Amino acid sequence: MRSISTKLILSLAIPAIVAFAADNSLGTWKLNMEKSKFSPAAPVKSLTTTREASDGGVKITSTGERADGTPVNASYTAKYDGKEYPVTGSPYDTIAIKQVNANTFTFTQKKNGGKYNVSGRSVVSKDGKTTTSTLKGTNAEGKAYNATMVYEKQ
Repeated sequence: MRSISTKLILSLAIPAIVAFAADNSLGTWKLNMEKSKFSPAAPVKSLTTTREASDGGVKITSTGERADGTPVNASYTAKYDGKEYPVTGSPYDTIAIKQVNANTFTFTQKKNGGKYNVSGRSVVSKDGKTTTSTLKGTNAEGKAYNATMVYEKQ
């Protein structure tokens, strides 16, 4: 009887652990500028982000064009543990990410010694075709910044 109970508990626990560990945000995502909203203004003209699994976390590479015409070439590797990890090529120096579930994660982006400080939440749609990120905080100029960024899976 004890063996049956143990097997039953394990058969229920393993799928739950696997489901939580899943990350449906992995893949290549392109920002849909028409569906996205920015205040005060969009910091980019275009943005494509590739998200790859990396040692219990994620490796992000973003390319595109900033609003002023300069290229975007940013990257970082971070775990979903809420600790700050370094970022290169971005208006912020660090990012901290926490995974809520396979479709949702929260994040905080900061510029060390700067004004940029933004928190947000990203949610992958149930069909896995879009990700919506909502951000709120202070941009590099120290102004209030809000954005709803809609990405489409490529």
